[in-house]
Amino acid sequence: MPLLASPPERIYLLRHAKSGWALPGGRDFDRTLDQAGLEEAAQVADEAARRGYRPDLVLSSSAMRCRQTAEAVQRAIDGNTEFRFADELYNAPAEIYVDALGQIDAFSSVMLVGHNPAIEELFATLVGMDVVNRTIPEGYPTSGLAVLDRNGDGEDWLLRDFLVG
Repeated sequence: MPLLASPPERIYLLRHAKSGWALPGGRDFDRTLDQAGLEEAAQVADEAARRGYRPDLVLSSSAMRCRQTAEAVQRAIDGNTEFRFADELYNAPAEIYVDALGQIDAFSSVMLVGHNPAIEELFATLVGMDVVNRTIPEGYPTSGLAVLDRNGDGEDWLLRDFLVG
């Protein structure tokens, strides 16, 4: 049985950009992007738009740093992209991201904006460790964007591109 019952044709995996530390007494969920992160998010979003990467749906963790990263994507792309924010993607294992993808069947391309280690684990699950080790030997960077195309029935995914802000 395939990992995804009715997978999209393309999946984008975007790790949120660099965030600042939580304020004293503040929650991790509320951490915002720092100045470098705001610039990273804008750079990767602009480069993705320049290359014609425009997902039909952006599904983002509702944590503030992911929201801000998704907002950079929204500013950079034009078109009819739908944006959704999901609490369950915050601090979740990769299996939750797979479940979220599995519940989406009306879109041919989906961007997940989320957190590590889930984004890196999902990337490894889809493309295999050889591709991961060649592409991101130091680990999945903040504002890293993997562009994956479905090969065949959805069991095999091809890394089309990897951008970093």
